[in-house]
Amino acid sequence: MLQEGSKAIDVTLCDQFGNEVSLSDFKGKKIVLYFYPKDMTSGCTKQACAFAVAYDAFRQADIAVIGISKDSVASHKKFVDKYDLPFVLLADPERKAIQAYDVWKEKKLYGKTYMGVMRSTYIIDEHFTIIKVFEKANPASNAQDILDFLHAENNEKYQEERK
Repeated sequence: MLQEGSKAIDVTLCDQFGNEVSLSDFKGKKIVLYFYPKDMTSGCTKQACAFAVAYDAFRQADIAVIGISKDSVASHKKFVDKYDLPFVLLADPERKAIQAYDVWKEKKLYGKTYMGVMRSTYIIDEHFTIIKVFEKANPASNAQDILDFLHAENNEKYQEERK
C-alpha cells in the first residue's frame, strides 16, 4: 500500500457514465479515494450507502469522494442508479489504479486463497499528498471514520494557528 506522506498517483479511468476522469481533475481539493471489491455485494453496498448518507458533509467541505473497483462502467451505472449514489465511481477492469495504489492483495475466504481488491481508503490533500490511509477499511464506519479524522485534523490546524 502507498504510505502517508507519499504523493498520490494520477490515474485516468471511466466513470459510471463512461466519461474519462483523472484524479488530477480534483487537484486543489481534498479527495477521499476508496477501493472496494465489487458492486452490489453486501459490504460494498453498505460502504457506498454510508458515503451517500455522509455525502453532504463531504460536499460542504469541498471534498471529492471517488470509489474504484474492477467492475465495468455498466455495473457502476446500475449500482449508482439502484442506490442513488451521488459521487463518482471509476471502473478499473484492467486494475491500473488498483495495482498503482497496491490494493490488489491475496485474500482468504472459507480456506481458499485468491487475489482481490483489499477494501482500503486514501485521503489525499490539496497538494496531491496522501495524508491518511485506512487499510482494511470497515464498510459500515469508513465514511464516519474519515469525517472524524478530517474534523480532528481541522481542529489541530486551528489550535496551531491560535498559538
